[in-house]
Amino acid sequence: MPEFRDTLVACPKDPLIRVYSTLLLTISMVKNSNQKGHRRVINTQNAKYEAYDFEGPILKDIGQLDLTYDRETGLGAYMIRMQAGSETTRHVHTIREEYLIIDGDLVESDGLVLGPGDYVIYEPGTGHSSRTVNGCVLIGFDSKPPSNVS
Repeated sequence: MPEFRDTLVACPKDPLIRVYSTLLLTISMVKNSNQKGHRRVINTQNAKYEAYDFEGPILKDIGQLDLTYDRETGLGAYMIRMQAGSETTRHVHTIREEYLIIDGDLVESDGLVLGPGDYVIYEPGTGHSSRTVNGCVLIGFDSKPPSNVS
């Protein structure tokens, strides 16, 4: 069976491969760090989500769980839980934002309706807000874009 990294090289533009590769590399790092006595397991179903407080007022109907997200650098992975009827504040990205809808619906400011399995990439300089009708759970990853992105 080929190594997952071989698959990544063969299909670098596939966004799901990119997310899965990031998660697999993170798992690999956790396994390697476990040899030194370090392991971090987060039960995302039972963890406490903090009120979403980026780009505007605190939104208590939207929760954020920082997985590897670093609030100082603005980089890393996080999960968002949006209650039915909630909406984010419109914002413009200074970094790349990517997210995968896990459950529910998400309606982007241009009217695009997203659902489970939809993967979105916002490059720096793009702006939007998102709302949900029935509630939404997503996993996001904020990063610096690769240098070959135009």
